[in-house]
Amino acid sequence: MSGLPHVAAALDLPGVLDADAGAYVELARLAERGGLDFVTLDDSFARPGPDALGVLCRVASATRRIGLVPTVTTTHTEPFRVPAAVATLDRVSRGRAGWRADVSGAEGEARLFGRRHAAPTGTLWQEDGEVADVAARLRDGWEDDAEIRDVADGRSLDRDRPHRADVTGTAVPVRGPSTAPLPPRGHPVRVTDATDGPARAVAARYADVALVRVAAPAQAAGVRDELRERARASGRNPDALRVLVSLLVDLGDGEHAAEPGHGGGGPRPTGRGPLYRGGPVDLAELVAAWHADGVTDGFHLVPVEPRRDLERLVNGTVALLQHRGLFRTFYPGSTLREHLGLPRPAHRYAAPGATAVTGGTS
Repeated sequence: MSGLPHVAAALDLPGVLDADAGAYVELARLAERGGLDFVTLDDSFARPGPDALGVLCRVASATRRIGLVPTVTTTHTEPFRVPAAVATLDRVSRGRAGWRADVSGAEGEARLFGRRHAAPTGTLWQEDGEVADVAARLRDGWEDDAEIRDVADGRSLDRDRPHRADVTGTAVPVRGPSTAPLPPRGHPVRVTDATDGPARAVAARYADVALVRVAAPAQAAGVRDELRERARASGRNPDALRVLVSLLVDLGDGEHAAEPGHGGGGPRPTGRGPLYRGGPVDLAELVAAWHADGVTDGFHLVPVEPRRDLERLVNGTVALLQHRGLFRTFYPGSTLREHLGLPRPAHRYAAPGATAVTGGTS
């Protein structure tokens, strides 16, 4: 596999409900110092805690390069608002935003909104795919130069540049264009956990980054091959999809050799997902070996002990990879798409013959 591995990390603070933004800023700056591609922050209707997207909007002003990817639950959330909220993060971070799509299948979570009962997982992921399509169409509804802001003529909008994006599906029907213009650097990066079967079709069709929680290289290779083939079948270039292995990491053993079944022998399956327990050096060996064998494009690492494990990841694992020339020592670009080597998606409505919004110039 050509290129260098991509490495991302989670900022989650398990069991901490009242952490202020400073705690997340500190962790994000640490990850940025190591040159990581992006950080994620989980969110869910099932438990109390801060709003991930809001927290990362605060982190955006305190960081300069690292990508910021909050979890956004698409179930029960108005599809029109999802892209607008993520576009706001992308604007304030100057192109460093992504969004990790998730679904909500619990009846208790459905009662929080009171609109409907919980639906089967397959149905929820079908709806998530529709939300992804809506988001892309709404963002493409604004061409790059749609905003004029011509004070002399009193015009703020070119009436031929916004385009309708009317979508009717099993989720809430949407009529565009979006009230939030397309971010200057194109679509924010979409991340999807493609571990479970129902999510894979959606990830292959719409995701820029697919996360897979697997404990063995053969599993990682199999899922990556499946996702790339599904992407090809849906008309996408499979090289535009990054597949990252997601692991829990416990680096509390310092530089000692990884426990049998964890480090060199591979992570161990647990109820929370595959777990690596060992030292930063052995983790560096694992990252380098799996990437060199072509089974993954990189890793998404979830610290068991956030501050301790992230610090050892950056100062130990990443530093060793950098010393060996196996990971970046600086950010060559400023956007998340540049970090991941992803091109800006083609603008569907800019083609000749696109249907523009009718009406006068505002």
